[in-house]
Amino acid sequence: VQLQASGGGLVQAGGSLQLSCAASGSIFSFIVMGWYCQAPGKQRELVATITSAGNTAYADSVEDRFTISRDNAKNTMYLQMNSLKPEDTAVYYCKGDKLRATLINSYWGQGTEVTVSS
Repeated sequence: VQLQASGGGLVQAGGSLQLSCAASGSIFSFIVMGWYCQAPGKQRELVATITSAGNTAYADSVEDRFTISRDNAKNTMYLQMNSLKPEDTAVYYCKGDKLRATLINSYWGQGTEVTVSS
């Protein structure tokens, strides 16, 4: 399965973007999917996750501003980003984890760039 992230772009502070992560196959078997971001010169950080049961978790910095969701029928995960701040500027990556016996296989998308101007 390949993941393809899209939806990034340039937006003013306070604006919104919706990122999409489309899978080449079914995402039903991904036990957890998530969005990560990497700002220039910084390490990749977790933004939000969603389990196969629909349970979500967020980084403190995006709580109440971002919403993660997944549509198994469309094999796509989303990140709705509202009230964007300049510090949200980063490349955003999507990731999906599958369980194979006792091992977890992780699949990464290629990243989509988000730039928030002040």
